[in-house]
Amino acid sequence: MSEGKHLKPLDDLNVRLSKAQAEQIPPIRDGITSQGGSMSGFGVAMRIGVELIAALIVGVGIGLLLDRFLETAPLFLVVFFFLGAGAGIMNVYRAASGLGLAAGYARLPENVDDDGDGTNGRT
Repeated sequence: MSEGKHLKPLDDLNVRLSKAQAEQIPPIRDGITSQGGSMSGFGVAMRIGVELIAALIVGVGIGLLLDRFLETAPLFLVVFFFLGAGAGIMNVYRAASGLGLAAGYARLPENVDDDGDGTNGRT
């Protein structure tokens, strides 16, 4: 078998994959989006509530465990309550501003036309 016969179908596959990947990048316009588009109002409220409550529960849990282990009364409980509240507020901000939707909190590449005007971010 020659390698030349397999090269053309692979090139065609590469072109089709690139086209499909370019169509799969969802534009982020309204802040909070899911993979399929904008989330409903109830979905946004649930996500924000869960983000805040989960951070508080983790902070209070760590504080209680440290207080019990080190026998320091409510010192670590108070400190980690405020740390958990700060983390929860930061998560809510990230959710509301659209950050944190991509892996690693990365911004969209410069060559992606995210506003639909054909300029790829140029004015």
